[in-house]
Formats: sequence, structure tokens, C-alpha cells
Amino acid sequence: MLIIELILLSIALAMDCFTVSITCGLIQRRLVAKTMLITALMFGLFQGLMPLIGWVGMSFFSDALERWDHWIAFGLLCFLGIRMILGGLKSDEKEKSFDPSKFSTTITMAIATSIDALAIGLSFGCTGYTTLSSIILPIIIIGAGSFLFSVFGFVIGAYVGKKIGFPVEILAGIILIVIGTKILIEHLAA
Repeated sequence: MLIIELILLSIALAMDCFTVSITCGLIQRRLVAKTMLITALMFGLFQGLMPLIGWVGMSFFSDALERWDHWIAFGLLCFLGIRMILGGLKSDEKEKSFDPSKFSTTITMAIATSIDALAIGLSFGCTGYTTLSSIILPIIIIGAGSFLFSVFGFVIGAYVGKKIGFPVEILAGIILIVIGTKILIEHLAA
């Protein structure tokens, strides 16, 4: 694969991270550098590691992954989306259940947005990436792309979140459910 193809692949894989990062920024309504960096690092790390895991495990679970990856992503994103919507409907700030600064929430979002990258790793095994050294560059490009898009998404979300006066958790939850549904439909239609 050419560098330009790897960059385009990285951008395509980073779109879910970008959108989810926007929702995190929307919910926080301000730029929290620590949360933004941890989220972006986890998204980049998982987006980079998942192709490696897929590449290594290609022979072991490629059939099972293809059958279930879209359902897993759909389930995780809908779970988070429903939590956001329910949190947005609660009137008391202390009762709101979705907190993008919680590490467990960040890990769940990172897993949900990186399942497609796992499937890409499976395809790497069939497209000439036969050694560990050959897959390092794609992993770095994919991880770096997701990191950068996550930072940009978080900044955009925090800026827009300041301007919006209604409970953005509801909007953010709907966005996550739409992303999960999109992933499911794309995989079922293929």
C-alpha cells in the first residue's frame, strides 16, 4: 500500500473517533486538556493496536470477527448513546451518568470506535503485509491519524458546546446511536 493510501485509510478509520470526540467536547462544553489528550491517546492507541491484533490473529478468528464486529460496535455505541440520552434527561448535574472524563468511558469509546481497525488488520494479512516490520508504518499512520482527528473533534465540540444552551448529552447520544447504526447497516449491506 502506498503512503497516500495509508493516510486515506487512516482518515477513514479516524472519522468515528472524530465524531465521538466532538460529542465529548459538546458534553464538557469547555476544553479540558487532560480529558482531550487522554481520549485522543486512547483512540489513537486502540486504532493503532487493533490492526496489529487483527493481523496477528487473522488465522484464528477472521470468520468470527466478520460475523460479529459490526454488532459489537453497534452495541457499544448504542449503550453509550442511551446512557448519554438518559443523562441528558436528568435535571440534576450530579445524577448525569455519562462522563467523558471517566477512564472507563474513554476505554469503552476507544474499543467501540476501533473495531473496524481490527477488521482492517485482518485484511493486511491478505495484502502483502507478511512481517511485523512491514505493518509498523500502517499502525503508526492509523494511530496518529486517529489521535489528530480526536484532538480536532474535541476542540470543535468544546467550542460548539459553549454556544449551545440545551442539554447536548441528548444530541451526543443520538449521534453515537446513529454512528453505531451506520456501522451495522454498512456491514449488513455488504
